[in-house]
Amino acid sequence: MEELQAGTIVTGIYKTGKYIGEITEVRPQHYLVRVLAVAKHPMQGDLHHPKEADVGFFHERRALSFREQANIPKQMVKPFDGEVPDYQQSLQESVQKMRDELKEQASPWAEKSLQIIKSLEKDYFKG
Repeated sequence: MEELQAGTIVTGIYKTGKYIGEITEVRPQHYLVRVLAVAKHPMQGDLHHPKEADVGFFHERRALSFREQANIPKQMVKPFDGEVPDYQQSLQESVQKMRDELKEQASPWAEKSLQIIKSLEKDYFKG
């Protein structure tokens, strides 16, 4: 696979979220990516026990913030072709999409995730 260069606009999967961003540094195993938009909000709960509610600690997983940088493994990064959406708008859309998907699943995990999403929304969209 061809090495991407700093300045390239890409999509990258980080933990369970997907982001659109710009490569700011090329490292041996990772790209350092500056977040410009949210393509998919991270799943809530324990990464090691996905979609399970009865875990020791049910994690609140926030989306990476605007211009936050993340080390993303090279195999999880792909060039992005298109218009980079506005960060706030993309965050709102990804939260709404996740909420819609969770409402379709009648499970304790979905219920807990919806509660966390409500709390995150209060923080994300204060104004």
